[in-house]
Amino acid sequence: MSLLRCGVLALMGLTLAGCAGLGDKQQAELEAARTSFQSVKEDPQVLRSAPKDVIRAGESLGRAERLADYWGSADDVAHYAYLSQRYSEIAREHAKLALDQERAARLELDRQRLQLALREAKLLSVQEQNAWLEEQIINLATAQTDRGLVMTLGDVLFDAGEARLKTSANRTVLKLVQFLQLNPRRTLRIEGYSDSSGKREENLELSRARAQTVADALIDLGVDAKRIEVQGFGESFPVAENASAKGRAQNRRVEILFSDEKGRLGATR
Repeated sequence: MSLLRCGVLALMGLTLAGCAGLGDKQQAELEAARTSFQSVKEDPQVLRSAPKDVIRAGESLGRAERLADYWGSADDVAHYAYLSQRYSEIAREHAKLALDQERAARLELDRQRLQLALREAKLLSVQEQNAWLEEQIINLATAQTDRGLVMTLGDVLFDAGEARLKTSANRTVLKLVQFLQLNPRRTLRIEGYSDSSGKREENLELSRARAQTVADALIDLGVDAKRIEVQGFGESFPVAENASAKGRAQNRRVEILFSDEKGRLGATR
């Protein structure tokens, strides 16, 4: 009888041990949870971006492993192993999201730096162009007077006795337009002059018509008419004697007076 009881007890012990052990499915889930947790806890990017999720994954895995030692806890082991895996996956997803955001921030910063560099390059280009144009304007000007910088358009840019500009004047007009575009606060006074030949009234009218022709050319190319004053002085204020052909040619002219950078023009005659 004693021997029989010992055999029965031994059989029961084997049965209990078998019940306390995990099935293949639960064992595989537990192993998968271990692998996932090991992966995230060794990844510095994940640890930096999602430390709380890594901690939760470790806590759930620890609970699953403790429950694996108890009989009848296979479902609980599977549950906590599943939670551990999910927390590990969430940690990786958070880390990836954080990495993507960092990359996006770097790209945006690079884009802003590039735009700034382009703006600076464009500004430098504009400044260089402006300086070049100003030099060209100064080279074309005949005098720096007490009224300001004065450019003179000679009689050769007009048809004889006419107010119409010749095509040879186009280059000068275009330089003026570019200069005014780059210096939006500057203004002009365009003054027409003639020699003393002919009637005084006709000379006055021709001088003003020629000045207006230059103004109209600038306005047609986009310069605001409010930035331009037009005056005709006829045979007044000659720059040479009218006794010679050369002197008279010098007197037949259009003078363009430039304002300062604040738009202030010198005194009119």
